[in-house]
Amino acid sequence: MENLTNVAPIDRKVPIDPSIMGLWDYEMKMEKTFLQLAQTGFDYWSALGGYHEDFLLSYLKAVKYFHREESGKFNSDSPIRAIPEYAELMRFNLDLALQAITRSTGVLLDYHQAEADRLMAAIESTLKGSSDGDIFDYIERVSDTVRAVARDYPQAIREIADEFGFHFERSGYRKVGETERFYCYQVLPNEPDVEIRKNGKPILIVHPYVLGADILAFLPRDNKSYAHAFANQGIPTYVRILKDIETNSAVQQITLEDDIRDMKRFCETIKQRHGRDVTLNGYCQGGLITLSNILSGELDGLVDAHISCVAPLDGSRSPGFKDFLGNLPNRFNSLAYGTKVLPNGNRVADGGLMSWVYKLKSIQDEFPVISFYRDLTMFARLRDKGTKPSKTAAALNYWLTVQRHDLPLEITKLSFASYNIPITRDGTLPFKAFGRPLNIRRLHEKGIPMLICYGEQDALVEKSSALAPLDYIPVEVTPFPKGHVAIATSWSHPGSAYALHTRFGEESHRGPVRFQLDIEQESMSDAA
Repeated sequence: MENLTNVAPIDRKVPIDPSIMGLWDYEMKMEKTFLQLAQTGFDYWSALGGYHEDFLLSYLKAVKYFHREESGKFNSDSPIRAIPEYAELMRFNLDLALQAITRSTGVLLDYHQAEADRLMAAIESTLKGSSDGDIFDYIERVSDTVRAVARDYPQAIREIADEFGFHFERSGYRKVGETERFYCYQVLPNEPDVEIRKNGKPILIVHPYVLGADILAFLPRDNKSYAHAFANQGIPTYVRILKDIETNSAVQQITLEDDIRDMKRFCETIKQRHGRDVTLNGYCQGGLITLSNILSGELDGLVDAHISCVAPLDGSRSPGFKDFLGNLPNRFNSLAYGTKVLPNGNRVADGGLMSWVYKLKSIQDEFPVISFYRDLTMFARLRDKGTKPSKTAAALNYWLTVQRHDLPLEITKLSFASYNIPITRDGTLPFKAFGRPLNIRRLHEKGIPMLICYGEQDALVEKSSALAPLDYIPVEVTPFPKGHVAIATSWSHPGSAYALHTRFGEESHRGPVRFQLDIEQESMSDAA
């Protein structure tokens, strides 16, 4: 004990050898790096597996439906007769697989070659003793990018749900009608000091069955909402909302005639409220539905104008689907292979499988590996710029991944017919309503003006499909830059270059809101 007390105290003023501190810092960096690499490896495989999960689940579902239908056919037909068609199906599948593998290989090589160059530059920087852009910075960059794809972005997508789409439980909407199958809501302005014109010309907007209504109220708080773009101009704006198909038998069994009857009922209510005929506006598949409604004659005296936005009015003119369906053997080109049987016995079109078919059509862009590496590249660029992905991107992904619904089978048959059977030379659609043919020329005969809006880079509904009515009647056409949903997202903002309430371009094209405002003014002038 005495020896211990006689030990000289440590001189705190003696400096620690800098080389020891440098070694300590280096070891700490190495430990952090190893932990980063372990977490990055986990995130990488987890994210890549997630991108494949949805694709593979849809594939397994397709196999299940295929086995069900083929088993039924073999009970009444000899399997030997199907051998040539099975051989064609095998060729079709191999061709899709080859496209996916070829494109995926190219994407992988491009990405990893670029990353290899960055890695070599980082190693060189480290060997030179530079702390700027060294191997530790490189690993941190890769780690941040993979984490963003695997964890941060999915979290942002989940959190956007509170801002995305219609929230009818909140103020800003007024229910004005209801049937077994639909609700009808008035959309009120979300801009201050804007009042709806009581005697203004009303518009009723119809969403596509397949991906729901919320695309029409994309991000209202950010002034990116197609429906609010009308309401914020004082236009009496209404939306027709399909009820939940999973819990509603009437929706599961809806027919075109049911759709028309309910549309007529809502148009009568709206006309009574404002004393003016209604403009029908269909978005995407909703455009084919609203066109069919008008051509049926059941809405005469109620509807006097029509707007379609990115609508496949003649799907058979779609180059992408024409090639896809043209290579599919006739035996398998049937809705039966995408039909789900519900517990109550009703049959509906499987919405998830329908979305998967769209991915197969564009497999060179939508195969999981390609999508994964495309997002990795995007997030790496965002990190380099010091920015985060926009709410627009998160909302789009929420819409595409979460809001997929099954479809009524009879309504799906309309789109299926449109993609397989062209409109006739005299303008007759490939299906009927109430047993009567539906002819496009009726719009012109009734003096109903029509505006067609389409996306110039729309890969889902190509220009040729959207502009089919031009072959039969005079129609006003407005092209928009970008793709399928830009009209309802980017251009619905009142300050955008192609704002819906303005004229734009060298030819002074009218946006759909401008079209509605102008025909309202024209009708008021005529009345005066």
